[in-house]
Amino acid sequence: MGELTTNLAENQKTLDTLLGVGRNYDVISRDLYIGQWKGRLYVVDGYGDDGVIERITSFMLGPGAALAQGSKDMQEFIDRCITFCEVDCENNIDKILTGAFIGKTILLLEGFDYCAMIDAKKFPGRGIEEPSDGKVLRGSHDGFVETMVQNTALLRRRIRDPHLTLENHKVGGRSQTDVVLAYMDNQVNQGDLEALRKKLDAIDVSSISMSQESVAEAIVKPQWYNPFPKVRYTERPDTATACIMEGDIILLVDNSPSVMLLPTSLFDFMEEANDYYFPPLVGTYLRWLRVIVMLLALFITPVWYLLVKDAGRVPETLSFIVPEEPGSVPLLVQLLLLDFVVDLLKLASLNTPDALSNSFSMLGALILGDFAVQARWLVPEVLVYMAFVAIANFAQPSFELGYALKLTRMMFLILVALFDVWGLVGGIIAWLILLASTKPILGRGYLYPICPFDGKALGRLLIRQPISKKNT
Repeated sequence: MGELTTNLAENQKTLDTLLGVGRNYDVISRDLYIGQWKGRLYVVDGYGDDGVIERITSFMLGPGAALAQGSKDMQEFIDRCITFCEVDCENNIDKILTGAFIGKTILLLEGFDYCAMIDAKKFPGRGIEEPSDGKVLRGSHDGFVETMVQNTALLRRRIRDPHLTLENHKVGGRSQTDVVLAYMDNQVNQGDLEALRKKLDAIDVSSISMSQESVAEAIVKPQWYNPFPKVRYTERPDTATACIMEGDIILLVDNSPSVMLLPTSLFDFMEEANDYYFPPLVGTYLRWLRVIVMLLALFITPVWYLLVKDAGRVPETLSFIVPEEPGSVPLLVQLLLLDFVVDLLKLASLNTPDALSNSFSMLGALILGDFAVQARWLVPEVLVYMAFVAIANFAQPSFELGYALKLTRMMFLILVALFDVWGLVGGIIAWLILLASTKPILGRGYLYPICPFDGKALGRLLIRQPISKKNT
């Protein structure tokens, strides 16, 4: 778009037009005289920190004007007159516009072909309260927010090490969203780091409208048929810190409280912050419980449906699992229908006011379940198994993985209905092939440390290790 010139009137006309002065009510500009120079100040209302800007301009219009006399260029003027630490010298108009729209204060002076970009911004934001989807009984109760500076400060507060690197990238042709890679430069896998840099540089989208999800979709190799997540997210600074200290890379996106943990394998979703806030034995128990519940939620309804399809194959000792009355609706339809109803209640709860959401969910589940049984649309056994599956989904810390398992379970049910035992066997084989063929963004593989096999990593995954000098 060009560069600034030494003519203030020309520079002012260009920026007035591009920033929309007079057209945009929130773009503020004013003229001022600093010693021998006439100047023009631009700031986006709501971004600028009024107190800081007031102190900066007070000094420039007062004692700073005398100190700046004789400055030969903008950099010398900045060194003499502007006391604020975060200030840059720039003449590229594109970069100046981007700086203004991310909250920097722009100062033009007559006779200088560079401007001062003062980073005296203060974004509106919320408090760093604990995230709703990552609560712990012990440990810190803070969480990431939508402001990048606060998020990086939460990491710095926990890792006071010069090896912690926060590397900034601009993503999105029009949005120019800040994306920060956080890692320990003496522990990170340099190959993974360079691969991630190339993926970020190759992103060709005009805007990162959905924050971290837009970035994830832009850097993930498309596999539309594969529901399994390739990225793990967290809003907890302690979880992100632990991953950084283990040599992983954290990707933070401005305007999002969720950070991406890379590389990610399927088994990383089995870990949770609560595992590390209890003694190793308790943490190991919780981890195994989470894995067992996940497998039960995946297989309990397909296996039950396979058994009760033909009551003759059910052993006498398990005869209690066979429904006394089949109901008016086929069992397959009952199981699939309840899966849809559970999702319907979740969506309804999201759009229900907080004061009513819990009551609505319980009321809806009780009324629908009781009425359906009395009308013989559903058998009680189906309600019991689907209630267990619904509860088990909440034991899974990743919503994305929970929905992937739900779709897999529904596929198993349909295959059992079509091909009986061989349908379930074929479904399990297809599921394993799908997992093995899943391409993660970074790392050794989606099924690591089983494929490729790494005994030590698998042991650390299955058994919560006590904190020691080696793993801190």
